[in-house]
Amino acid sequence: MGYFYEDILATVPIFDSLTKVELLQIQSVGKVVSFEPEQEIITEKEEGTALFVILNGEVRVVRKGDAETEVILAILKTGQFFGEMSLLDGQERSASVIANTKTELFMIQRNDFVDFLYTYPSLSISILKELTKRLRTADMKIKAQSMKDAEAKVASIIIQLADEIGKIKNGKLVIERLPLQVQIANMAGTSRETVSRMLHKFIKLGYIEMEYAKVTILEYNKFKQAYGL
Repeated sequence: MGYFYEDILATVPIFDSLTKVELLQIQSVGKVVSFEPEQEIITEKEEGTALFVILNGEVRVVRKGDAETEVILAILKTGQFFGEMSLLDGQERSASVIANTKTELFMIQRNDFVDFLYTYPSLSISILKELTKRLRTADMKIKAQSMKDAEAKVASIIIQLADEIGKIKNGKLVIERLPLQVQIANMAGTSRETVSRMLHKFIKLGYIEMEYAKVTILEYNKFKQAYGL
């Protein structure tokens, strides 16, 4: 119990305002579940019965397009959560979630989660802050999709991924494992060939460096400003 609290649950942003006693109460009603890479965790349109917090690993939030093409809405990593919308409004799941890597999740059932929201107002505020952040990301995506310029569309997806899974290293923002170019194309509403061409252009302009799937954004704010994002 102590190990779980000290090394995992206390590091999750939505729980960081809670005391040790409160965290142990949450821990006592939830459970840890594991998923293998490419295993589906929740399915679009199914009933939402639980909230999931990522303890270790990475997942992608997707919707199925025509011919079962996969449109990535977001990539979530350790410390982030998903499944809260269906718990709050009682509606069916709005998207599927699939493990990108071997992933451990803390799962808490709807009734317990809602009880905690009433009991601990600070938890409700943390949830609202995260939802607001996600709304801002969605607004940026809508803005990007309205652009006719493919360059700006691809740039907006790189920035979204940087916000979601990027890490600061030596003053630079690093995305350790960029999604496949076809996945980025689905996110940006363009083609894989266009994504490839734009990535090479960003390299030539000095905005990014690439080493296989690893992308380093050399000057993040300058990159955002260049495309009005």
